[in-house]
Amino acid sequence: MASPIMAGRRAGEMVICPVKRLWRSPFERMIEHVTATGTAEQGLTSPAVALSSGPLGAVQVADREIARQTAQRARAVAAFAASRPASADRSPGEPGAMSAERWAARAEVLRPVSEWAARELVVALSISAEAAEALLERSLTLVHRLPRTLAALESGALHTGHLWPMLDKVAPIEDDQVRGEVEAALLEWSAGRVTTPAQLGAKARREVLRRDARAAARRLSRALAERGVHRRPGRIDGTAEVAALLTIPEAQALYRALEAYADALDEPGDQRTRGQKMADCLLDLVLRPGGRDWPAVQVVLQVVAPVATVLGGDAPGEVDGQVVPAEVVRALVRAFGGGGEHQHPAGEAVDGESGSPSTGVEVTAGAADLDAQADVVSAGADAPAGADADADADADADADADADADADADADADADPDSTPAVRGGSSAERREPEDVDEVWPHAGWAQFEHHVLDAWAAEEAERCAGSLGSPGDVGAPAEAVAPPGDGEAPPGRPGWWSRADEAVDQASTALRTAQEAVGHARREVADACRADAADEDGWRNSAAGRVDAADDALAALAAADDDQRSVLADLLARTGGGGLADRPRLVLADALTGTFLALAGLPELRRAARCGARACRRRPEGCAHDLAGRAGLGPPPATDGYRPGSELNRFVRTRDRRCRFPGCRRRVPRGGELDHDVPYPQGSTSATNLVGYCTTDHRGKHQAPGWRHELAVDGTLTVTTPTGLTAVTAPPPY
Repeated sequence: MASPIMAGRRAGEMVICPVKRLWRSPFERMIEHVTATGTAEQGLTSPAVALSSGPLGAVQVADREIARQTAQRARAVAAFAASRPASADRSPGEPGAMSAERWAARAEVLRPVSEWAARELVVALSISAEAAEALLERSLTLVHRLPRTLAALESGALHTGHLWPMLDKVAPIEDDQVRGEVEAALLEWSAGRVTTPAQLGAKARREVLRRDARAAARRLSRALAERGVHRRPGRIDGTAEVAALLTIPEAQALYRALEAYADALDEPGDQRTRGQKMADCLLDLVLRPGGRDWPAVQVVLQVVAPVATVLGGDAPGEVDGQVVPAEVVRALVRAFGGGGEHQHPAGEAVDGESGSPSTGVEVTAGAADLDAQADVVSAGADAPAGADADADADADADADADADADADADADADADPDSTPAVRGGSSAERREPEDVDEVWPHAGWAQFEHHVLDAWAAEEAERCAGSLGSPGDVGAPAEAVAPPGDGEAPPGRPGWWSRADEAVDQASTALRTAQEAVGHARREVADACRADAADEDGWRNSAAGRVDAADDALAALAAADDDQRSVLADLLARTGGGGLADRPRLVLADALTGTFLALAGLPELRRAARCGARACRRRPEGCAHDLAGRAGLGPPPATDGYRPGSELNRFVRTRDRRCRFPGCRRRVPRGGELDHDVPYPQGSTSATNLVGYCTTDHRGKHQAPGWRHELAVDGTLTVTTPTGLTAVTAPPPY
């Protein structure tokens, strides 16, 4: 960057001054500018607190290193974006170019960058296209619109969490001078103090509204143009979230209306929460607009499930590409496939009241046996209580007879199996833990023994205190503390702090005993639940559905299924559409080891492949005993003469690919098109080995992105090569 030159001024004096090179690259100039800016504002870019020692200091060092690397990545991404100018893309208005709507919706910092630059980040960083686009926008914004924030991040004054309020509130300011003033004010305010991202965001919101109120209103107007409804998968498989971007008044009105609808549902016995009622009301208002002239909304869902799942197994399925539990698949099959609403998915009879399989009688019987066994254990454990009470009561000869009698009575009562409550019934006070020490002492005998011992000890202590401290009236010796109880006072009514101490001890003993009983009760309930759950699982594993679930492949599952289960599957495959079905169900034939998709066939195709084709065998296929080794069997449909694939070939390729085959993309292949010829037609055939599914964006990129190469193998493997030579390979998702 610079070379030192020494020049003498006087004898014995030398001056070293840097001389800059005549030519520097733009990247070097950017680095020098950032370095100079960081040096000039050292007071604003130093960490708020010093480094600690030990492990906490290591955490601080790691966090600051993460911030520094994040800043360096932002600079590198900005440099990469500069090497991918938008001038290499097709101009707006040309065939195949980005639509005017999409171009207008892009962030301003991304408009000079090629739309295909994000795809290179997808391959290089193994992230989604949305994440790559966000990384590009964030990096360019930091470098070009928030340089002071980037310098503070690199020096450790800010961490990555502080970026979001700066990006959300400060970066959108259009005026460069106002944006620089707000950024400098926020960094100066946060310098030297511990500032959380929430605090920085609140301060940024106030500064922006104070300095840039009119522009904030314009940004709100532009944000309203982005309003819409979005869907994303939920955290639990089988669920999804639908979010709507609205103005605050509209959102509040919509939410309050749903609350009012939910509050109006006050039917007796309705156990739904308010949120559940609101969700149900939303679905009813949108999907089932009763009382209006609007037509009912109909959608097409593609359900993919293993044969074992339809027969009652636990393997998950898919609904429009989203993984869902087996119960969701079977519920959809029953709802739209014509199955009975109360029919168990495994073909078992279902109790109409509880909704549980009738084969659960074995589980219920197992639970009753557990109760009886627990009763015996509880009774046996409480039986020696009288012996323990006798052994401890020998310490006081005057209390022997009463304590033994009470202890024997309690022990006899505890040892009586008829008087012991069942494991699943009775209150927690009646349930006794044999290991508890307090349970060894019968309650009545222990109370008499306790009063007797404490009375004697209280009298001795009172006499000792009176003899050593003087009369009750002496200073420093309260009369109530040293006066012994009167001789004529009865034990239950003895006054003074010793009686209160007795009561406190009694209450503490009762509370401790109650807590121990509650813990023992909970421990037994958990053990009972675990045993009942294990018995239920064993019963299910031994049922027909359990045998189907344990099968290694579809043929083994069909062999393990009973007649009722097979008839349910046959009835489903025999349907030709109508009702809740948009098309007839089909079977996906896949390799049992790798899950590779092999063929797609319905019941007619299966029947044709299972007979020889002779006229007699067509009339009576069950009597066909001819050798079928020479027949073609099931496989991909034949090629289509023409550019557009036929219906069977179109369905086969979409079922094989399901999602866009570009690396990192998970968009669904659109139903209306986007099946691409790897070798352009007519040089390439319209066949399963030359067709691949893309989303709309990646289909355009395959033909228009400069320097990209796509190669499709015969087995469906797609190899994508970027302009820089990086390669990524994708295969059809297994079944």
